[in-house]
Amino acid sequence: MITETFFVYGHENVRSTHKSTLEFTKDTDLTHNGDCIIGIGSEFGCADFSSEFKKAVKDENAKVTISIEADGIVDTVSGFGHPDISLTDNNEIVIRKSDFVCGRTLCVNSNKAAKDIDARIVDFLKKPEARAKVTVSIS
Repeated sequence: MITETFFVYGHENVRSTHKSTLEFTKDTDLTHNGDCIIGIGSEFGCADFSSEFKKAVKDENAKVTISIEADGIVDTVSGFGHPDISLTDNNEIVIRKSDFVCGRTLCVNSNKAAKDIDARIVDFLKKPEARAKVTVSIS
């Protein structure tokens, strides 16, 4: 198992209503259009994952688990690797329910999108001072 951990921060415009994606971004501002973004000011973009992780996520049988911990609450998202995942985007990390792949894609065929994240975590991340720990594991 390979595990990577980083932190993201809240913003008053966190909406978490997107039906097919979930995103973390290094950007420090968020408009209402970013309805898939649940954390800004991320310490990681896709390009920041280790070379070991990048190699492992290219296996379509690899299970990717994303744990979001905020205010003592934990929610977990599961998805899968894909041979075309490149993890090249410097700014964003996107988890997808679909099998679409681009440089921002962390995993595909996930069991949750932004709208499925625990409402208590979303409410907490609507506070600009809020911080969440994100742990990504691949097995």
